[in-house]
Amino acid sequence: MPPLIRPLVTATFMMLGALAAAADPVTFQTATGPMTLPEKPQQIVALDVSAVDTLAALGHPPAGSVAPTYVSYLDPEATGAAPVGSFFDPDFEAIAALRPDLIIVGSRAASQADALSRIAPVADMSIGTDAFADGKARLAAYGVLLGREDAAQALSDALDARMADLRSQVQSVGGTALILMTNGPKLSVFGPASRFGWLHTELGFAPAVEGISDNRHGEAVSFEYIAQTNPDTMIVVDRGAAIGDGSAAAQATLDTPLVAGTAAAQEGRMIYLSPAELYIAPGGVQSMNRTLDEIEAALGAG
Repeated sequence: MPPLIRPLVTATFMMLGALAAAADPVTFQTATGPMTLPEKPQQIVALDVSAVDTLAALGHPPAGSVAPTYVSYLDPEATGAAPVGSFFDPDFEAIAALRPDLIIVGSRAASQADALSRIAPVADMSIGTDAFADGKARLAAYGVLLGREDAAQALSDALDARMADLRSQVQSVGGTALILMTNGPKLSVFGPASRFGWLHTELGFAPAVEGISDNRHGEAVSFEYIAQTNPDTMIVVDRGAAIGDGSAAAQATLDTPLVAGTAAAQEGRMIYLSPAELYIAPGGVQSMNRTLDEIEAALGAG
């Protein structure tokens, strides 16, 4: 082979080898089981805020995202993502225009999966009842999907360490806790088996009441119920604030003598959490860390 040709042939084989390696299939876990793509996706559309959260944490924000996200740190302007409709009403034309390699849906958009699959492969990465465990599972799956397993493991380990430290603080505070969601004047409570249950099961807040329904929307209660339960700590999620519906704020709703008489109010352990992180982006690695920040600050202040 002529000397001038040999380097060209060598370079060609190296390029073909690199392309072959780049095109290796990738198998990752979804909410419905394992899924295989012909290669690692570059263009991802995420119709789930929890997915946007964790993808951004891994340094791979999606090309397209729902809008609004209701979570300011994940606004499309912040992540550089193109808006592609809402949770329940995806913009199919906008999604198709991005020519995605993968479309991610969560529980709110799962019903659109079949229609969306005509554009690109669809992965259901919904976060179920156990938001903490599911969130960590999705984090690991995205690590595999993107070839960023080490980064995903580091984020997971850091979350576990923070959780262990905060669990010690919760144990030192002691007493019982009630997770309460306000929706304007409406009240509902959530137990260990609920979407917010990881605050009990992972952080160690002892439930003030046993047997609370695991209904996704919680168990409707009254102010008298709260007074009788008399929790030592009250963890409040304001649904109205999460979706910006203009309803009365949680602080105003709970400004009643019945709530003021509880041990939680008397001891200054009314913990008002940023609602969108828990309600809109459950299981997102950034979301969970932000919730831990707020609980840690509240316990320290108490």
